[in-house]
Amino acid sequence: MAETIYNLGEFEVVTFELGMALTNTYLIGGSGQDQAVVIDPAWQGERIASAAWERDWRIGSIWLTHAHFDHFGGAAGVANASDVPVPVALHEQDLPLWGAMGGAAFFGFEAFDPGPEPTIDLIHGMVLKLGEIEFEVRHTPGHSLGHVILVASEVGAVFCGDLIFQGSVGRTDLPGGNWEILLKSIQDEILSLPDETQLFPGHGPPTSVGYERQHNPFLQV
Repeated sequence: MAETIYNLGEFEVVTFELGMALTNTYLIGGSGQDQAVVIDPAWQGERIASAAWERDWRIGSIWLTHAHFDHFGGAAGVANASDVPVPVALHEQDLPLWGAMGGAAFFGFEAFDPGPEPTIDLIHGMVLKLGEIEFEVRHTPGHSLGHVILVASEVGAVFCGDLIFQGSVGRTDLPGGNWEILLKSIQDEILSLPDETQLFPGHGPPTSVGYERQHNPFLQV
């Protein structure tokens, strides 16, 4: 499937729908920037790396919203395509899940190469930078214990993993899931943002805070 491209100011978000779960992977870089980042490399890491090469971007790091297998199955391919180490960022509470191959066996999938072990500990409130864009890490448990979202307020965008989708929310029936905690995470960290904020979820099309506030049936009281 062809990539979809969105603009965030001077930066491009190249979106891929990859793997057996049709997971969204986001490659973010900009003209004149030599570094890019990958958020949730779902599968086919070599394809993600190739898209970066075509744009003269070097992937400097991988950021994981959480450690379910369908969100890092392509990390090895991304890292192996690079001639320098590519560090991986993950919240420490999802490290055991990462070490258990992201629960792949639960869905009947065999072990795979998980790629580099995460060495950047994502902490609530910390700031990651790509060029001039700052991404604030917000811990949003409920789908998994260490789930985070990445909030780029200056460009009005959030990379929200499996916390919330267009018209739906993340599942809570897997280990570490909790329905009440998930809804609190959405209330505190998503619905507190301006309505025009774009949401880039782990599955499905982009949406906005305002749209979900008005139309998401799981958020209506």
